[in-house]
Amino acid sequence: MRVTGEWLTNPATQAVCAALTGAGHQALFVGGCVRNALLGEAVGDIDIATDARPEAVTVLAETAGFRAVPTGLDHGTVTVIAGGVAHEVTTFRRDVATDGRHAVVAFASDVAEDAARRDFTMNALYATAEGAVIDPLGGLPDLLARRVRFVGDPDARITEDYLRILRFFRFHAVYGDVAAGLDAEGLAACAAHAAGIDTLSRERVGSEMRKLLAARDPAPAVAAMAQAGVLARVLPGADARALPVLVHLEGGMPPRWPRRLAVLGGADATAQLRLSRVEATEQALIRAGIEGMQGAGELGYRHGTALAADIILTRAALLELLPPPGWEADAAHGAASRFPVRAADLPGLGGPALGARLRAMEAAWIGSGFALTRGELLSLPG
Repeated sequence: MRVTGEWLTNPATQAVCAALTGAGHQALFVGGCVRNALLGEAVGDIDIATDARPEAVTVLAETAGFRAVPTGLDHGTVTVIAGGVAHEVTTFRRDVATDGRHAVVAFASDVAEDAARRDFTMNALYATAEGAVIDPLGGLPDLLARRVRFVGDPDARITEDYLRILRFFRFHAVYGDVAAGLDAEGLAACAAHAAGIDTLSRERVGSEMRKLLAARDPAPAVAAMAQAGVLARVLPGADARALPVLVHLEGGMPPRWPRRLAVLGGADATAQLRLSRVEATEQALIRAGIEGMQGAGELGYRHGTALAADIILTRAALLELLPPPGWEADAAHGAASRFPVRAADLPGLGGPALGARLRAMEAAWIGSGFALTRGELLSLPG
């Protein structure tokens, strides 16, 4: 089997491979670029595995006129910039010691050793510069069946890095066959080692959860997380039952992880997932909007169409109701509307009285469907 694509035939990428192979080293594409190409999905990052040591990679890249950035020398990674494209070039590795969060690695010369330390069989696929697939561990059938399966013993892979628990669910959400369900052996191992999640940094956990919730349909994977006791470790008190309802209500809308997170509820996501200030504010607005009674037009006016959609859909999912008819148009109309009265239009008022008058007029304007004009608002009794 072969992989193809513009990413593979890019002259700059081929030149990086040639710089390595011309010096007698191996240069094999690995991981996501091979996986996605075989599945017919977009290829993003380009990773290259090699038997060349980082120092040799740097010299060969710079000799070829490329920029070499030592992004992870302790783990054998040099980023080679060629033709404006970043190529993560990493020396074959094997694990020497692991503690569930970090690994001490030694460089290797055998691709089979490198494959054995990877997380899932679908990520242990390699390809030559010509596109010929190399499958040291027999992971190709798993990939084609969209079966997310740990390399070797799931317990061993998880205890090497507990983040692999979350990656297991995330990969199933993105690449897995929903009808076939999750790999039973892998799921059992995730449940057995769920407590290991507590040892991970909240930043790493938050990053994985953002990616998971941004999948096309994360509901089956999140439901499995809940059943395995993993969701409670990630977000105590979260409830996954409304998530499939939300995904259904979204229809063909682009997925937005913030509203999926909001529908899960649970403990303070800001601390649990290390949300940014902007993300935390967004979560607070969505949750406040769920509890409020503001209509689509007012939500659009106050928060814009994206956040209005988050609130309306999340509220509907939690209540197990359909959103109100025409809500999208109403939200867009509200977002485009501008309150026509300013404080300068009420020169006889000041302080609390001015604020109260403006709020009353704004409420009347919103209640009119944003139809009342400035003159009509100023003529209202107050």
